[in-house]
Order: sequence, then structure tokens, then C-alpha cells
Amino acid sequence: MDLKKIAKEVIEFSGGQDNIQSATHCATRLRLELNDESSYDQKKLEDIEGVKGVFFTNGQLQLIFGSGLVQQVYAAYNEITGGETTGSQQEKQKPKGNIAQRFVKMLSDIFVPIIPAIVAGGLLMGINNVLTAKDIFAKGKTLLEIYPNIASLADLVNLLANAPFVFLPVLIGFSATKRFGGNPYLGAALGMIMVHPQLVNAYNEVAARAAGEIPVWNILGLTIEQIGYQGTVLPIIVMSFVLAVIEKYLRRVTPIYLDNLTTPLLSLFITGFLTFAVTGPLLRQAGNLLADGLSWLYYSLGFVGAGIFGLFYAPIVITGMHHSFIAIETTLIAESVASGLGGSFIFPIASMNNIAQAGAVFAVMFFIKDVKIKSLASASGVSAALGITEPAMFGVNLRLRYPFYGAIIGSALGSAWLGFNKVLAVALGAAGLPGFLSIRPAQWTSFLIGLIISFTVAFLVTAYFFKTKKELVDAK
Repeated sequence: MDLKKIAKEVIEFSGGQDNIQSATHCATRLRLELNDESSYDQKKLEDIEGVKGVFFTNGQLQLIFGSGLVQQVYAAYNEITGGETTGSQQEKQKPKGNIAQRFVKMLSDIFVPIIPAIVAGGLLMGINNVLTAKDIFAKGKTLLEIYPNIASLADLVNLLANAPFVFLPVLIGFSATKRFGGNPYLGAALGMIMVHPQLVNAYNEVAARAAGEIPVWNILGLTIEQIGYQGTVLPIIVMSFVLAVIEKYLRRVTPIYLDNLTTPLLSLFITGFLTFAVTGPLLRQAGNLLADGLSWLYYSLGFVGAGIFGLFYAPIVITGMHHSFIAIETTLIAESVASGLGGSFIFPIASMNNIAQAGAVFAVMFFIKDVKIKSLASASGVSAALGITEPAMFGVNLRLRYPFYGAIIGSALGSAWLGFNKVLAVALGAAGLPGFLSIRPAQWTSFLIGLIISFTVAFLVTAYFFKTKKELVDAK
């Protein structure tokens, strides 16, 4: 595979290098922001070797290459262009899409870079669950009780698993401040301040408050509680924005000979004070209310609510709005890490969606005649089962439409089953077959049944469409 040729064709069929403002990538997609959104040739882009799908959403031209290949194509693109963007500054700053689309893109820009750290912590947490859960390897015993000599290893795994969530504000502070145009290292420093050991650990706040052991600062007549923000999401995102705004303002008005000295000092001091005195407590409560609200809807509507969520999960993915769930999900999981109770209902439903997309695309592989689509379906089906659905969803199922219908029906029924059994995740990870590592071992059977329901229903509904819609068999 000639990666440079692929990159050159991407540039050419996207309207030329002068038409590309910027290029980024996520786990599976090359994302291009264009000056003229009408000048790309979708048919020629789809025919490029390695491209599994092309679509335009949220102001971006997105090309599905799949995990692994997208990084190589992106590297080849940067080698050709030197990593430079060519749109004018005015064009670059022009907002694209409506408010909701820009908000979702902002969340995506913040969370996509830190997902590897969160997923690594989540999978390690899954391993820790296996080590410490009873009845997996012996009735009434954990693996640690069977092999006490691995207790230190389990303790290390637990520490490694918890770290990305305990210090989540540091990760988000760096990524968010960079996204808002500020110095990312100041953002990381703000995150460190919010989880400083001197503060009452956020996970221990309830117990400390009940015992009357919340220390305070008395500053200018204000009583400010010394409570940390371990595992929180919303406060650090908003305060990273505030930090970036303050920093950029100070850089404009500060004499150049004082800039490097006073701008970081004042930016961090002002933002830190606002965080603890005003904004932080309000946003922490807002984040808790948002998570509680979604949880209330899920638990109140039961399997019906879960089924509706599962039905619309894939359409939400198409819009890119699923990235906004990460903020809620990390909050729910961070709370479960602290309490040992609860968890995320979003991750299991995402797993149902992914395995349903796999079921639908495998049905396409069995019934369609076109060799190219059959080959794409087999590869993307495995990818979807392992948690990466874009090649299957955009490259095959949406393209043929009816398999997509089969997939969302399968996802809805599998999700309804999970809702009925209250299956929750206690970690993030790969949503699909590997999702077992993120589910409490006691709920593995229910999770497995949900996967079987989603896959089987999606496969059978898609097969039914192939039997009744004869044009599908000959689709190209």
C-alpha cells in the first residue's frame, strides 16, 4: 500500500492543499476542515485505496480508514504538507455548523486525545475486577484468596487503574486549555491544583462533611471550602476556558518584557481563586445534577428507556454527539470508583450498538454479491465486534441503508435487555466483545445475553431485508 499516493489523492480530491484548513484524526477517521465545502469529490475519495467510507458532518470532511491505517495516512499527509494548514487566519476562525454541532466538536477535540489514557485505566480496572471478584475462578473466593502471593500485583494494578480517573482534571486541563487556545501546561497545572493532596479528597467529601472536618480558607470575607475535584469533568472544562481567555487577554495588554513573568502568574492565580471560590462548586454540582438526571431517566423508564437509548445510539454517533457522553460517563465511573456502587449505563449500551453493527455487516457479507463490499464487510465486522464501528457503519451499513435499520433494531432490543437487568459498567474500555472487562463479573451473563440478542437480531433483520429487497443482493 502506497501511503504517500493515498495522501496525495486525499489532498487532490479534497479540492487541493489550498482548500484544506486543517487535518486531524481520531481512532479510525481522517478529519479535514475545508475552506470550500463543495469542492471535494466524494466518489473519487471513496475509490481511494484503504478508504472505507466518506461523509461530511460537523463542518468536517471525514474519511474512514480504520484503526492503525489512519495514523499512517495522517503521517504521510503531514510528510507531504509539512503539517501546515493553508486557509487564511480569518477562514480558520470562522465557526462552522450550528451551536450544538460546535459544542459537540469542542467536546470531541478535548476528549479524543485523552481517550487512550482513560481506556488504558478502564481496561486495567477490568483486570482488577477479575482479580478481586468472587465466584469467577472458585465458588465464594476471589483469585487473590486463591493465590495470596499476587496481592501486591493486584494492588499495583488497582493503583494504575485508578490514576487516570483520580487525576482526570490534569488530563482534561491540558487538552481543554490547548483546545481553547491557551497554554496547555498552565491547564495541566490548574488540574493539579484541583486535585492537590492538601484538599479534602472529593471521594471523601460526604464523610468529611458529616464529621465536620471540611477545612476552609477565609479570604476577603469569603469562606472557601478546601475540597478537591478528583474525577470531575465539567469544572475543569469550564475553568480551562476561563484560563485561556484570561491568558490571551493578559498577553495582549502586558508589556513584552513582563509577559513571561506576570501572565502565567496572574492567569493561574485568578483562575485558581475563581475555581475554588465561585465557579468550581457550582459546576461540580451542575455536573452531578446532569449525571443524576440522565441516570434518573434511565432507571425510571427501565428497559423502555434503555431500548430507546439503544435505538438512537447509532444515529447519535453519526452526528458525533456521542462524544458529549464521555463527560457524563467519566463522571459516573469516577463515582463508582469511589463508592464501589453504581456505574455507567452508557458503555453497555454502546457495546450493544457496536455488536449490532457487527451482526448487520456480517449479514451483508453472507448475502451480497459484490466482492469488494463482501471483503470490506468481513474486515469491518471484526473491527465492529472489537469496538470500532465506523468502517462497518459508514462503509457498509449506512451505505446500503437497510443493514443500518437492522443494526439499530438489534441494538434497541439488546439495550432493553440490559436495562431490564440493570447492567452497568465500572470502567471504560473497548465497547463490544472486550466490554466484559468493564462490566462487574456478577453481570457478565446478562451482558453476554445482551450481546447475543443484539448480534442475532441485527443479523436476522438484515437477512430479512436481503430476502425481501432483491436490489440489496446486487448493490455495489
